[in-house]
Amino acid sequence: MSKYNFDEIIERRGTNCVKWDESPSADTIPLWVADMDFRVAPAIQEALQRRVEHGVFGYNIVPESYYQAVISWFQRRHQWTISREDILYTTAVVPAMSVVIKALTMPGEKVLILSPAYNCFFSSIRNNGCEVLESPLKRVDDTFEVDWQDFEAKCADEKTTLFLLCNPHNPCGRVWKREELQRMSDICRQHGVAVVSDEIHCELVMPGHTFVPFGTVTDECVVMNSPSKSFNTAGLQIANIITANATWRRRIDRAININEVCDVNPFGIVALQAAYNESEDWIDELNEYLWGNYLALCQFFAEHLPQFTVCKLEGTYLPWVDVSALGIPVDQLCDRLLTEGKVWVNPGTMYGPETGKGYIRINIACPRSQLMEGLRRIAVMLAKL
Repeated sequence: MSKYNFDEIIERRGTNCVKWDESPSADTIPLWVADMDFRVAPAIQEALQRRVEHGVFGYNIVPESYYQAVISWFQRRHQWTISREDILYTTAVVPAMSVVIKALTMPGEKVLILSPAYNCFFSSIRNNGCEVLESPLKRVDDTFEVDWQDFEAKCADEKTTLFLLCNPHNPCGRVWKREELQRMSDICRQHGVAVVSDEIHCELVMPGHTFVPFGTVTDECVVMNSPSKSFNTAGLQIANIITANATWRRRIDRAININEVCDVNPFGIVALQAAYNESEDWIDELNEYLWGNYLALCQFFAEHLPQFTVCKLEGTYLPWVDVSALGIPVDQLCDRLLTEGKVWVNPGTMYGPETGKGYIRINIACPRSQLMEGLRRIAVMLAKL
């Protein structure tokens, strides 16, 4: 029997919510930005209420109990042993990404990514004066693989100094296997390329798959993570940068302070501890519910939209769907879905102008009834097209 009610409809309109309040009409179903429509785990809510009751919200120090929560979680959950001194905290994973790029590259150098990729990869790289270098993932049936020949050739480029990985991968839904991560590490080390792994989706893993932290493959990497995606606490602004490389860590710490993302709020601190110390059963049940949503989406497409391919979802809550059979540019398609169909999904071109062509990304982290209504609207609109 379920302990938590993920079917509950929670009204989010009118709460200054990006996902819902940026919708152009009040009857739009938003299946776009990576934000869940579920209430947080009870332990998180209770911890935040206790902190609010204190009534004073001045500047904070981050206590040792915070670091121990991070260390205990990743040791217990993922068999990754992290040293206390290896952890740097900051406000969120995107600022973390930017400060790491600033710390470990020079303007004009190239940062390698596997594309399609999370859209902020492109902006963070360019905002730091670097060049985006894409290694396109290979589509193999309903999943994606690294093109190792292309990957190594681009690591060998003398201007490539950093590889920015998404693990699990957004938007393709891959949970990288240990042997794949080891091969990435070996190639990067051979060519003097630093590895930076965005692991914000690390707890969102579907049955039959195991998340492998890059930090268990090699000490020569930088890992960025946060409970924000998995525990639906993005607005609380807390994340960690973890590296055992002392030289990199000093440079990253300096960049955090230069960019003034060194202060975090009290709610993020207590929420992380409540998530990692008291909410493991919640995340397990969440993953079961998300898997059910994914199966429901696959069945819907098989029955009503069989000409389109739902790519295999190994991790995240963001299925990647091939709609190229429609023959319509996905930006145009998504505009019509939003304005006429009243359902909001992301065009694949957000994640790579070339590699995202023909795809849409759908957020399934919502009550199943809401998801099914959104899918019904997609089917009605596609039938018109």
